[in-house]
Amino acid sequence: QVQLVESGGGLVQAGGSLRLSCAASGSFRSINYMRWYRQAPGNQRELVATITWNGIPDYQDSVKGRFIISRDNAKNTVYLQMNSLKPEDTAVYYCNADVVAVTTLVNFWGQGTQVTVSA
Repeated sequence: QVQLVESGGGLVQAGGSLRLSCAASGSFRSINYMRWYRQAPGNQRELVATITWNGIPDYQDSVKGRFIISRDNAKNTVYLQMNSLKPEDTAVYYCNADVVAVTTLVNFWGQGTQVTVSA
């Protein structure tokens, strides 16, 4: 079984920064894509950022230039550095990963971490 555990959420004022982390543990060969999603109350879950195994990032337009996704494959960890935060960034942030098990690729979710940005 694979677990994704997020950390780093919290309350911050507009214009501030937070760094989220998501560590994968369990039995697996490797992790392909790693992603951050978010879901605000009343909204659908949306993709925020994606990073490939070799570190190529992609971002939702609303966070480009403010958020940076990165990963440490040796630690099976993905990060989301969030700068210039806005109240509209308030949401539960979820880590998601495509994990390579013995012979299959399985998608896993973390439990989520709350990010609240005050005006």
